Amino acid sequence: MSATGLCVVFATVLTLAIGAVFQAGRTPARAEIPSLAGATGWLNSPGLTPTDLRGKVVLVDVWTFTCINWLRTLPYLRAWAAKYSDQGLVIVGAHSPEFSIERDVEAVRRAAREMGVDYPIAIDNDYSIWRALNNQYWPALYLFDAQGQLRHHQFGEGGYERSERMIQQLLAETGARGVDDQSALVDVRAIEASADLRNLKSPETYVGHDRAERFASPRGAARDQRRAYEFPGKLALNDWALAGDWTVSGEAALSNDRNGRIAYRFHARDLNLIMAPAKGATAVRFRVLIDGQPPNTARGLDIDERGVGTVTEPRLYQLIRHPTPIVDRRFEIEFLDPGAQVFSFTFG
Repeated sequence: MSATGLCVVFATVLTLAIGAVFQAGRTPARAEIPSLAGATGWLNSPGLTPTDLRGKVVLVDVWTFTCINWLRTLPYLRAWAAKYSDQGLVIVGAHSPEFSIERDVEAVRRAAREMGVDYPIAIDNDYSIWRALNNQYWPALYLFDAQGQLRHHQFGEGGYERSERMIQQLLAETGARGVDDQSALVDVRAIEASADLRNLKSPETYVGHDRAERFASPRGAARDQRRAYEFPGKLALNDWALAGDWTVSGEAALSNDRNGRIAYRFHARDLNLIMAPAKGATAVRFRVLIDGQPPNTARGLDIDERGVGTVTEPRLYQLIRHPTPIVDRRFEIEFLDPGAQVFSFTFG
């Protein structure tokens, strides 16, 4: 998402969808833990009520499973749940979707299982918890004491040491025994590695026409219409383009035929792409090139050394993890089957 480690909600897109008012940088207006009754479902737990949470220290984490910034906070959430849950900490993951593919409860369930999210998850498809928190970010952390009062918040990545100190302090206030001042043991998986900020010069880039920027194919995008696209002669840094038969909707681009391609000139260690097979397409094969060549040692987790991979489910796919030196590169992905939905580029 963004280089600052913050998935900022764009008011022009989501205000009508969730009825929120956005003012970048403000602190949360709500001082008390919100009711969780607006959740449309629960995973890993029965629905939690104020009675269930009475006397507990509660951490509400607003997330959505394709967000790279949230993924990079997840190792800390897992570690805190493992260390402090027996001492009175309850972590509630409020899953508020950014894209339509994240509204599928089974997709959330699968993502949670694969990522090791075993604390309670409130499915917030109606954005009830989001609104109650007056929230505007993915990820966002809200920490409430045993009386249900907001004592700490963190928007975006970072602040882990301070957040954990507050967890320890609030647990100590409840009289919990054995709360030490040592940090929890954090296990960072490959996709969860912090961004290389020194070499990060490419921003989150949306592909759907509602939020797309720096689209460089000649004649621009045909909104919600099937059309043939072609690459321009040259891409400047952070320009991107389509080639082949595509339909560009508000949130994604759909490859209608074989050999649909996307090119992006980027500068970062990691390049990720949020993708999903379209309805009726169970798997979509693809091939990735860097500067016209197979990625080899620059391959990400979701491709082999030749750049070959498959879109099998809605999620974030890590396609490039480039060794040093980091320089401007031309990324290209070609879909060998029809039916790929492409939502957003993120970098790290």
